[in-house]
Amino acid sequence: MTSMFDLAPEAPVVPVVVIEDAADAVPLARALVAGGLPLIEVTLRTPAALDALRAIADGVPEAVVGAGTVVSAAGVADAVGAGARFLVSPGWTGRLLGAMRESGVPFLPGVSTVSEVVALLERGVDAMKFFPAEAAGGVPYLKSLAGPLPQARFCPTGGVSAASAPAYLALPNVGCVGGTWMLPPDALAARDWARVESLAREAAALRTPVSGR
Repeated sequence: MTSMFDLAPEAPVVPVVVIEDAADAVPLARALVAGGLPLIEVTLRTPAALDALRAIADGVPEAVVGAGTVVSAAGVADAVGAGARFLVSPGWTGRLLGAMRESGVPFLPGVSTVSEVVALLERGVDAMKFFPAEAAGGVPYLKSLAGPLPQARFCPTGGVSAASAPAYLALPNVGCVGGTWMLPPDALAARDWARVESLAREAAALRTPVSGR
């Protein structure tokens, strides 16, 4: 199966999007793509999430849209049915991991401890979400894992900012970071898609990943 890190290797940042109104989904996604962030995670936290995911999948083909906050097998099925091209969970269980595997799309199960990382590696999973990144130890924690567990690669999410993202992205075991700083609430409320595009462009310039890293 294709790794999530291979879906859009040129994009160092995954916008983590919470959409309250599905009508905003397409213009928001177009602004992010125009800014150079085609990998978009729509979190399943609102009643509009699945409709928003479906709208982006149908209306913005240049976007690589996926579902975040996936916490159940039913959520996996719903997300893939709506057009999700990848799945992200804040944590994992055996049942959830099995459903994500069976979905046929790339996935990032969430981890925050060494034991969770080792357990996933035992199951043949080496691409993971590190969450909540800042609260769980941040850059020093991930740096300490690179020695004993170099095969594990992470997408840190949770408290990552424009200021801290470069330090994460400089680590050899980080493939991308997830964040919301390019989606300020006031810009979303005002539907200021030009500002979102500008912030996305700044985020996309943080690092050009090296292919195959």
